Formats: sequence, structure tokens, C-alpha cells
Amino acid sequence: MLRVVVLGAAAGGGVPQWNCGCPVCLKARSENPELRSTQCSIAVSRDNEHWFLVNASPDLRQQLIAAPQLHPKRGQLRHSPIAGVILTNGEIDAVAGLLSMREGSPFTIYAHGRVLAILQSNSIFNVLGEKNVRRQPIEVDRPFLPALPDGSPSGIEVLPFEVPGKGAWYLEGKAHPAGGDGVGDTLGLRIEDKASGKYFYFIAACARVTDALKARLDGAPLVFFDGTVWRDNELIAAGLGQKTGQSMGHISMSGDQGAIESLAALDIGKKMFLHINNSNPALLNGSAERQKLEQAGWHIPADGTEIVL
Repeated sequence: MLRVVVLGAAAGGGVPQWNCGCPVCLKARSENPELRSTQCSIAVSRDNEHWFLVNASPDLRQQLIAAPQLHPKRGQLRHSPIAGVILTNGEIDAVAGLLSMREGSPFTIYAHGRVLAILQSNSIFNVLGEKNVRRQPIEVDRPFLPALPDGSPSGIEVLPFEVPGKGAWYLEGKAHPAGGDGVGDTLGLRIEDKASGKYFYFIAACARVTDALKARLDGAPLVFFDGTVWRDNELIAAGLGQKTGQSMGHISMSGDQGAIESLAALDIGKKMFLHINNSNPALLNGSAERQKLEQAGWHIPADGTEIVL
């Protein structure tokens, strides 16, 4: 069976964001602490002993403390059940947490060559010495089996695939360390337990829903999907920024071309939004946006939510 723990469901900055006084952040700091959420990451295991992270958020240390499944084994001075980290992009939201894993425990980083090139080009990631932290390239549309610490197959198969998106924002207007055409900058993942055949999809960034993506997701028992903004101009309308969701490489939840409408006709067992920005009014229980989201069969998971397939 597959066990999935939602370590965090928020977009960059988390909820509340350190410098934000928007309605959601204000409520999260005061009367509604249940709104608090760390930045987007999940953990996956098929044996409840060895775990693989999908993305390493800037909040990783806090997330690992909060998740007993990922605590060191009792009686051992140094131990971690984390066998690997699978990166879906090179954004700060996805890679900054790697720096919290520099204390000598062995694990493998699985990432597209374009993301590995970003890590290689920034010397700060050299704290993850190659003696303990192996960097394994992955390719679009080529499945791989992440390995356990002893090198044996984990029994989990991961299929990376390209989704519409953008490269890391901090590289806008600059030469990408890997060059090329951008293929591999934004990945979705299909994660399967080979023994049981149970699987799910993880898509934390997506600019639009294509027919090819619909065909992939139809029939899935569980989908985690990009829920950054409720409407495309949300940040601008709220006075929080000058970028639209689309300009950041994220589809909106609502609207004719939004995620809810685009995926409505598909047979998906459980639909979960994550990577949700603090500006998104759907975070507020009882809001009209939250009601529409739930009526359409979608959920917003709290940090620590565990799902078993």
C-alpha cells in the first residue's frame, strides 16, 4: 500500500506569510490558527519505514518535527527514514529545504537535469556532500524506481511527465545553467506501488490543463493539483503584487479555464488542492469560494494529513 503524508499545502511564504497582513494571514495569526500551513511538500512510503519526499520546502525542518512518521528511529544517535527527495522544479519552494538536510544522513536527490544544473551552479548546495547525497538525473516520460538506502528497489515507481509551466522565477532574464528549451522545468509525477498497483498524481505547478493531461488524470484514485490562486488577477486585485497566476506559471482554481471546471468531467477518486497562496480566499472556511470548491468535490488538506491507498 502507499502512504502519503501532506507535510505542507501552502505556496511560497506559507500561511501566514512573515510580512503579510492580508485577511487570511491576519486570521491565521489570531482567531483561526487552523489556517496555518507550511510550504508545499509531501512524503510517500510503501513500507512505513522508508520515505521519499516530493520537494523539499523551506519549512522542511518544521515539517519533519511535526511528522512522527519521519522522526529518527529510537535508540539510534543518527538516523533518518528519508531515503530520497524527488524534485519537480527548481523553485525556492521546492529546493531550499535541502539545506536543512546537510547533517550527514545519506539520501538521494532525484531531479531532471535542468534542476540538477541549478543545484550544481549554486555552491551553497555543496554542503550536501556527494559522499552522502547522491544526485540522480530523471527524464521526462521515463519511469524510475527510487532506491532504498541499501541500494535495493523501493517498490515505488515514479513517472515524471511535463506539464505547462515556467522555469524558476529567479532565473527570469538570465541564462539557465542547463541552457536548452525549458523541457523539464516543471514536472508532474505519477507515483505507484508496484505490488498493489495503487497510484496517485502530484502536480504542484501547472499553467493550464491540456487534453493530454486530462487523459492522464482520468480514472486516478487520488490527485494533488496546483491550487495557487482562486482567480488569475487575485494578487493584483488584493493589492499584494503585480503578477497574475498565469505569469507565474499557475492555473487558477476558478473560471472556465480553471482547474475545477477543466477537471470536472474526469473520474478522479479524491481531488486535493495544494500549493495554495495566502491570497486565495478559498482557504477561508465558510467563504463562497470554499463552498464552491467543496461542492465540486475538492479538498484542501491540513498539514499532517495522511492518506492510505
